[in-house]
Amino acid sequence: MKRMKSLTEKDLNSLNKILFYGFGNPGRKDDGLGILFVDKLEKWVKEQSIDHVDFDSNYQLNIEDAYTISKYDLVIFVDASMEDIGNFTLSRVKPSDKVNFSTHSVSPAFVAQLCGEIYAETPDIYLIHIKGYKWNLEEGLSSKAKNNLRQSLLFAQLLLEKMANKSKKNYRQNESIT
Repeated sequence: MKRMKSLTEKDLNSLNKILFYGFGNPGRKDDGLGILFVDKLEKWVKEQSIDHVDFDSNYQLNIEDAYTISKYDLVIFVDASMEDIGNFTLSRVKPSDKVNFSTHSVSPAFVAQLCGEIYAETPDIYLIHIKGYKWNLEEGLSSKAKNNLRQSLLFAQLLLEKMANKSKKNYRQNESIT
């Protein structure tokens, strides 16, 4: 059985397209972490001139997002978390047909399941959970959530730099062969 590459072993040449998809409600304090993450990472990626990386965000995931993710090799969803975690966690998303309570919002696992059923392929999918603390109706992040956002962004930036450097190295090796 072929061993699947871990996220850090991948390089941008082997991935045609990467999508970072943040979701949450910026009008509910720390619930906006996923959207702010995507906004800040997108700006950084443009400054670094890194190709093959796209960004999207919404208040919640919908069944239509199965089509969106079907066009990518790697999808990283980003959301705020109330769970008892450190500053942030990264977990692999496995397709699941378990439906949430609301039909207006679905989980990343359900979007992955739909993608596989409808398009017969599912990209590699991960979820970055960023620890949040305050959820009241107010814009702006709590100070603890701002720190967690900074740390999760640094993780994503280092990951993309590592993937981009591996991609450049592979490109140089291929150039020297021809």
